Amino acid sequence: MRILLIEDEHHLGAAVQEQLRSESHAVDWVQTLADADAAAVATDYDLLLLDLNLPDGNGIDLLKSMRERGSSCPVLILTAQDQISDRIAGLNAGADDYLVKPFDLEELSARIHAVIRRYVGNLKQVVDFGDVSVDITAKLVRKNGEEIALTRREWAILDQLSRRPGTVISKEKFEEALYEFGEEVESNAVEVHISRLRKKLGAELINTQRGVGYNLVI
Repeated sequence: MRILLIEDEHHLGAAVQEQLRSESHAVDWVQTLADADAAAVATDYDLLLLDLNLPDGNGIDLLKSMRERGSSCPVLILTAQDQISDRIAGLNAGADDYLVKPFDLEELSARIHAVIRRYVGNLKQVVDFGDVSVDITAKLVRKNGEEIALTRREWAILDQLSRRPGTVISKEKFEEALYEFGEEVESNAVEVHISRLRKKLGAELINTQRGVGYNLVI
């Protein structure tokens, strides 16, 4: 997924970014409300991780502004404010979940998966496409029961496809999932990774909708 992390504590931000990158997510990390607002307007994120106490204001204001603009992007609040009133305020402003610092990074990963599952619908942990089985939570893929090794970016593409089986996903959406701010987008990167996935999992698994995008054959 493409995730926007809004956190001004450098140590925590770096740890969260490293954790999410290890799970094949593309993570843009900003430390102010102004930068967060600009990023949220410019990019179609799959999830926002939002701290509340930021150098230039309260994250609740950004959340309210997003919802007023009609954004339905899932938002998970990360904050040291643990009063019930704070949690209620965040949820009433449009947050989907609330995680109090300090937290375990594995719990954060589980909360992210739960939030996304609610947005996508009844997302199964394991989805099967013929002889290919994809475990979304464990990030494992098997063909005829044998585990297949994927690179981080191959998994990022398969993850996008598996969460929306049958739905055509554009090249631009894949690029958002693959690249963070500042990374150079290679013109044929998506095509290359799709080709490698077909070689590993079967040419018939991924369908090309010419000029539109790709989808998993179900």
